[in-house]
Amino acid sequence: MKYLTLLMTALLMTGSAGAYASEHPAWSYEGDGAPEHWGDLSPDFNQCKTGMNQSPVNITSTQKTHLAPLDFRFGDVPLTEINNGHTVQVNDDGGDELTLDNEKFSLQQFHFHTPSENTIDGKSFPLEAHFVHKNDKDEIAVIAVMFQIGKENPELQKLWQQMPGKAGETVSIKEKMELRGLFPADLSYYRFSGSLTTPPCTEGVRWLVLKQPMTVSEQQVEKFAATMHHHNNRPVQPLHGRVIVE
Repeated sequence: MKYLTLLMTALLMTGSAGAYASEHPAWSYEGDGAPEHWGDLSPDFNQCKTGMNQSPVNITSTQKTHLAPLDFRFGDVPLTEINNGHTVQVNDDGGDELTLDNEKFSLQQFHFHTPSENTIDGKSFPLEAHFVHKNDKDEIAVIAVMFQIGKENPELQKLWQQMPGKAGETVSIKEKMELRGLFPADLSYYRFSGSLTTPPCTEGVRWLVLKQPMTVSEQQVEKFAATMHHHNNRPVQPLHGRVIVE
C-alpha cells in the first residue's frame, strides 16, 4: 500500500509544492535539493539513488522489434494548468486514452522540462513534454515528445498565453485544445522500462519516447524557462543493462 500511495501521490502532484511537499523535505533542481541529493532527502526517496531502472536515459543502441502502433483517443475534456514550482503541469479531467499492451491507460496530466530529460544519441532538445497515463491497476505509462526550435507550436501557445507565472497558481484553459497537435504525425517510438523522473523516483514506469520531434519557437522556450527561473531536467541515469527497443 505504501508503494501505491507514493506512486499515486507522485503521479497526481508530479513533485508539486503542494500537499506532497508539505509532508516531505523540499527537493529542487538546484543547491542542496538538487537531483544528486534527492535520495538523501527522505527514506521515501531512496530509489532516486539505489534504483537500477531510473529515468531519464540517453537512447543510443537499440534492439529492433515489432512495436505495436500507438493507439490514442482524444476527447473534448476540461484542462487545468498549474505552476507547481517544478514545472507547468496540465491536468486532464478524463476522456483522453492510450491503449498499450491491450490495456487502457487514461491521461492524468502532462508537463514540460527544459532542456529535455531524455536524450537521443547524446543530443538534448530544448523542450520535452511528458504525457502521464495510468491504467486501472495504477500502473504508469509516460509518452515523451521532444521539441526542437522551429515554427511556433499553436496548441502549445494556447497553454503559454495563460501560463501561471508564480508557483501555486492555477488557471482553467479557456481555449479549446487539440491535443493531437502536440504530437508528431509519425508516432514511431523507443520503449524502455524506467521510473518517475522526480521524487520518489518510483520504478516500473513504461516509457515511450517518440522519435520525431515537434517544433517550438525560441520565444516559447524562453517564456517557459523564464517562468521556471531555472532548468528543470534530471540528468540521464545509467541503463544498468536495460534494453531499449524500437
